[in-house]
Amino acid sequence: MTFKDTCLALVIIVVWGLNFVVIAIGLDGVPPLLMGGLRFLLVAMIGCWFVARPKVPLKWFIAYGLSLSFAQFALLFVAMAVGMPAGLASLVLQSQVLFTLIFAFWVLKEQISVSQIVAICIAGVGLLVIGMAKGDESMTMMGFAMTILAASCWAVGNLVTKTISKLGYKADVSLVIWSALFSCVPFFLLSFVVEGPDLILQSLQSFSVASFLSLLYLALVATIIGYSLWSYLLSRYQAGQVAPLTLGVPLIGLISASVFLDEHLSHQQFLGIGIVMLGLMINMRLDKQLQKLILKRKRVNKRC
Repeated sequence: MTFKDTCLALVIIVVWGLNFVVIAIGLDGVPPLLMGGLRFLLVAMIGCWFVARPKVPLKWFIAYGLSLSFAQFALLFVAMAVGMPAGLASLVLQSQVLFTLIFAFWVLKEQISVSQIVAICIAGVGLLVIGMAKGDESMTMMGFAMTILAASCWAVGNLVTKTISKLGYKADVSLVIWSALFSCVPFFLLSFVVEGPDLILQSLQSFSVASFLSLLYLALVATIIGYSLWSYLLSRYQAGQVAPLTLGVPLIGLISASVFLDEHLSHQQFLGIGIVMLGLMINMRLDKQLQKLILKRKRVNKRC
């Protein structure tokens, strides 16, 4: 990568790492489902003015919005509201990489190697260690389980994205922005049913500057700017070179949660974090080698 693009990559890591602290701050004044709806409504209101609607069939808009935007963040926001620390959430959510491998094997019939299975098992052990640990932040099992479910919904969204790309459509930041029009609707409906009109009205009447800045960060910075930069890097470099950057997100998430939210982890949780990161790094390394092998085969076929 060039120096400029390396700096942009660092910006993405920091922006997405701080994302979890911002969510925690926003949840202090706004219930989780309402905050999710407001986030994606703001994404659509801002982004649709600057980004053209992608030429993607309606059913894929809905599938993308319901999986990646609605289901993932509804579960994540509720998880953090019921006891999932922001720092740990940033790490556990990265298990989407493992779920993506499993779902791609199960649904899309993609090949999975023995080494990748080993990487999945290692990271799975790490998640088990974290789930069984008790840190100073008293992570709840409900919060942990819902974060795992959020990661699995992210993985489903990855399969939807792969399918959209295979059909010849662009799955870039424009899809993220325009699908927000569909994802904010179930957020508001579920908020009305679960959180109730009284709590919604009370939250809106006591809407604070901190809540507004949190939503603005989540919509404008983390979503629109973050995914725009991510799409830019993916357009210039191979996915295997860009994808490992996400490993830096939980590092920033854990550090920022410790600094701004005074979150503390137990020795067992630190051990689990190390095991999960090892599994993710092994998988990233294997993915990079696999892409090199595929590229080499394509070159051989061209010569033949």
